[in-house]
Amino acid sequence: MTDKVFFDNKKYEWEEVAPGVTRQITGYNNDIMMVLVKFEEGAIGSAHSHPHTQSTYVESGEFEVQMGDKFQLLKKGDCFIALPDVVHGVVCKSAGTLVDVFSPVREDFL
Repeated sequence: MTDKVFFDNKKYEWEEVAPGVTRQITGYNNDIMMVLVKFEEGAIGSAHSHPHTQSTYVESGEFEVQMGDKFQLLKKGDCFIALPDVVHGVVCKSAGTLVDVFSPVREDFL
């Protein structure tokens, strides 16, 4: 897919994906992808599932995270793992940014 090893963030546009939610792809190859996702307070990352493994780091803000039938409030420095096909989502309680890492690459984002 790509042989790039350096990604200039000025070349990747922020994309609105839901009301109050924007994302920017920061780097990827066939095996892995990193994406920044900014949320305004009250914005929702709707519950969904996908065949990718996802690791998410809370860079800033506070998020109520749904993982299957469990819910937990996560703050700056916390993280979660969404295994393939597990329903997950977030509600932003305090504006912030999530750093999502997917394996393999989310081709649907490209």
